[in-house]
This record gives sequence, C-alpha cells and structure tokens, in this order.
Amino acid sequence: MSKFADIQIDPAIVEKAARGDKKAHEILYRAFAGPVYSVGLRFTRVPAHAEDLLQETFIEVMRSISKFRGSAPVGAWIRRIAISKALMFLRSAWHAKGQSMDDDWEEVIKPQSSISQGSQRQEQAMDLEAALAALPPISRAVVWLHDVEGYTHREIAALMGKSESFSKSQLSRAYQRLRPLLHTELERQDAKSLSGSPVLKNC
Repeated sequence: MSKFADIQIDPAIVEKAARGDKKAHEILYRAFAGPVYSVGLRFTRVPAHAEDLLQETFIEVMRSISKFRGSAPVGAWIRRIAISKALMFLRSAWHAKGQSMDDDWEEVIKPQSSISQGSQRQEQAMDLEAALAALPPISRAVVWLHDVEGYTHREIAALMGKSESFSKSQLSRAYQRLRPLLHTELERQDAKSLSGSPVLKNC
C-alpha cells in the first residue's frame, strides 16, 4: 500500500475528525498530504495537477469521514479516494480531447517511437522511475496500481470503469514498453562493473 500503510493514526483522532474537529482534520491532512500528493504526481506527472488532486482528495475526505466505519485502516480509505480522484482526472482529460482511455497507448507511443527520440529513451532508461515516466498515463497508472499497490485486475477495472481484459492489456503493453528501457540500463550497469574490474584494467 506504499507509504499509506506506514502511517499510524490514533482511532480517537479519526473519531474527532468524523465529528468535525478542525484540529483532527489538520492532523489527518499533515499525516497523509505527502502520500496523496505522490499519488497525484505519479498519475499526472504535473506538480500543479498533483496539488489540485491533493486538495480535491482532502475535500472529499473531510466531507465523507463521518461515513468512515473503520473496517479498514483510515490510510487505505484515503488512498482509495486519492486514486479515484486521480483516475477521474485522467478520464476527464481524455474525454476533453474527444478520446477514450483505449486511445492512450496509441497516442503517446507514436512520437516516442521515432528515431529522433533514441537518445532520450537512453536517458529515460536510467532507472525504473524514469522508465515509468515514459509510459502513457493510463498504462503507467495500471502498472503502478498492479505492481506497487497490489490491486487485482478486477479491482483496477472497477476503478477505471473498464473490463479486466482492458487492465490486462494495458499491463502487457506497458511491460513490452518497459522491457527494452530497463534492459538498456542493465547493460549499462554491467558495462560499468566490467570496466572497473582488475582484469580489464590490466588489458
């Protein structure tokens, strides 16, 4: 559950927040603002959008916390709201351009597959974070939800309003895209390791 699971909140604080206690609201905001912002940034890659999603998430949290029943940790509940807000943002962005999420991969992969982008792709292969950044937003979201947050394809499909096959297809395409990027980085690391070995130094 990424950073959300590491944050422990006294149930009494949650109860006070549910009753409208402003100080309790502030405690929750300070505790979870960082992880919520990270979710927004992970999905959008734009700090301004991540800030907007942070505010929208906590507006919803404060509005709905009186309905929180404690069946799961409050962090898990806030995480779900943050992810829901981020996915709503992606859907609205695509709909505003007259597209569906299914167009996500085709739109972004075309300009990135040109020869002129070769050197840029080499730089993006420096680490997993950079490789993920090269993915289209929807595909990146699916990878993150599935591999980092541990969501099943059924859960991802429900969050996105799509089918399980859509989630599986996006993940498969993302892996295909990530494989050459990460393979390039492994080759770099191997080359550095070999160049520093005593055997090569004596050649």
